[in-house]
Amino acid sequence: MSAARYEEYTSDRVLFLALELSASKWKLGTTVGLGQKPREKTVEAGDLDGLMEEIARAKERFGLPAEVRVVSCYEAGRDGFWIHRWLEAQGIENVVIDPASVQVDRRKKRAKTDRLDLGMLVRCLIRWFGGEPKVWSVVQVPRVKDEDDRQLHRELRALKSEQTRHTNRIKGLLISQGVKIPAKAGFVGLLRSCRVWDGSPLPEHLVCRLKREYRRLEIVREQILQIERQRRETLRESQDEKVEKVRQLIRLRGIAHNSSWLFVMEFFGWRQFKNRRQVGSLAGLTPTPFGSGSMDREQGIDKAGNPRIRTMAIEIAWCWLRFQPQSELSLWFQKRFGNGGKRARRIGIVALARRLLVALWRFVDQGIVPEGAILSK
Repeated sequence: MSAARYEEYTSDRVLFLALELSASKWKLGTTVGLGQKPREKTVEAGDLDGLMEEIARAKERFGLPAEVRVVSCYEAGRDGFWIHRWLEAQGIENVVIDPASVQVDRRKKRAKTDRLDLGMLVRCLIRWFGGEPKVWSVVQVPRVKDEDDRQLHRELRALKSEQTRHTNRIKGLLISQGVKIPAKAGFVGLLRSCRVWDGSPLPEHLVCRLKREYRRLEIVREQILQIERQRRETLRESQDEKVEKVRQLIRLRGIAHNSSWLFVMEFFGWRQFKNRRQVGSLAGLTPTPFGSGSMDREQGIDKAGNPRIRTMAIEIAWCWLRFQPQSELSLWFQKRFGNGGKRARRIGIVALARRLLVALWRFVDQGIVPEGAILSK
């Protein structure tokens, strides 16, 4: 801990504030140090004026001046980052933390209430401010534009999942009658002429349900086409720095629009990585060793990072082996795992995904082309 931080920490010139958020109530915990019991209050969810009033009362309760420094925290969740931005606008230093990184009791059964969670947050906040950075993981808050740029590909992913659900539901309803009809143009006409095993038409209510289900499927397909059209226009016309990075990634053979857009908008477009370890960790592709005494084993990847990036990185790793067979990464994979069985290759593809993600970061950030990779003209 620096001398300035220690002096400020021990002179009671900081008010620590922890927020436990829910849909209906916000619980507030305020204190000035580890030896002081937190002052706990509750306000209605979204009551910003009430929150500021409680902060002012806490300053009076602890005998602090009105202009005292306030440091706050809350867990990342459904409320997003607007509360963080509002707190920062009020002059309050706030951190958003990863809920999974907060230390908890390891007993098989442990008590858990909002009050207990609030006390834990307050204590961890004081320790973090006092110089323990690893007491929890702090979330990097995106700018409003960076957060908004993630909406397009996330909506597209959700729509494609919804399209699959509608298609499978139609197939399931039809197969229950022993019928197979492709869910494409002319589907409604085929329903009218369709016959079951004894030559009778499909039941009336089933036909009505299939028509409604197919209409929902058509709406989803139309929206998917609209989003893909919007993305193509953006890639063709936009001069935004992040779009330029997308175009740069597309130049690599084996990487197309979906993967390059996701990698940039979720990862490379706004996050600041210092080294390859941070890239692998944020993607959840880092190993998790378990060693105790003579026991030493590997538990696999931690899966603690961005699931969208992790899934796409593994998918692109398979594509990389196919479209970049002479690259250094592909040759490394073939030498290390090529002669193994299915399990070895599944393990190896995760290792390749981590290495490939690091190589793509260096390509986007520093312009270093992966060794042996082929660029499109």
